[in-house]
Amino acid sequence: MLKGIHVPLVTPFTATGEVALDAVEKLAGHVLDEGASGLVALGTTGEVAALSPEERARVIEVCARVCRDREAPLTVGVTGNEPRSVLAALSELPPDVTAALVTVPYFLRPSEAGVVAYFETLAEETPVPLVIYHIPYRTGQPVSAATLRHLGGHPMVAGVKYAAGGVDQDAVDLLGDLPEGFAVLGGDDVFVSPLLALGASGGILASAHLATGRFAELAGAWRAGDVRRARELGHRLARLSVALFAEPNPTVIKGVLHARGLIPAPDVRLPLVPASAPAVSRASQVLSQEL
Repeated sequence: MLKGIHVPLVTPFTATGEVALDAVEKLAGHVLDEGASGLVALGTTGEVAALSPEERARVIEVCARVCRDREAPLTVGVTGNEPRSVLAALSELPPDVTAALVTVPYFLRPSEAGVVAYFETLAEETPVPLVIYHIPYRTGQPVSAATLRHLGGHPMVAGVKYAAGGVDQDAVDLLGDLPEGFAVLGGDDVFVSPLLALGASGGILASAHLATGRFAELAGAWRAGDVRRARELGHRLARLSVALFAEPNPTVIKGVLHARGLIPAPDVRLPLVPASAPAVSRASQVLSQEL
């Protein structure tokens, strides 16, 4: 379920600001047909905080239909910072959802014992497996390899999206001794190749909206032990990711997707503003070199 490259889908908007559901469907099908192993709906890349509950429900509905038609897993981001609201959101997920991506509690900065208690409470009642979203540079909450390993022993905790801003000692420790059935997915696009080399099972990568097949090939090359090919791809795709993240995500990605005719507008919702023309142009040039 949690192998290969999963694309955290952007939410396309029309020129008048509505969610473009037809473009959601088109883009979801496109990345899966290009080699993505699965989709993530309503992640940070999808601007989930700027969507209404009704819009979120429609996006899930469309993504679930596309994944069902292609027999691909769908993970849904579930927002919240305390267990009651998160469990309420988990209980409302449709049956087509494969897993839920749940962020480590943010802003409050509890102890690691509090993080453990939080996820164990969710795991006891969740209707779908959980993927922990570990991103300390956004949450302000570090989580050790030992804590992730402990949580990974629960049968309803399927894995972690690991986005620590690099390949740190905890990543090395965790990947060196994984609980059975617990998947590590790289969440920092630039560093996904080193994590795959260390044994990560895949990645949740916004950059994989573009050059999707190349990212899938990268994961496959590391899995097959083709080190030479994997290193070459890893360096090239890291350059693409740097260009796509030159301005706040997903602004540059949306700009390039629009330029390639895959979404109807490059627009984002406040507090984000559209990417600058030079950033989109530079990323498009790097992409063209890759393709």
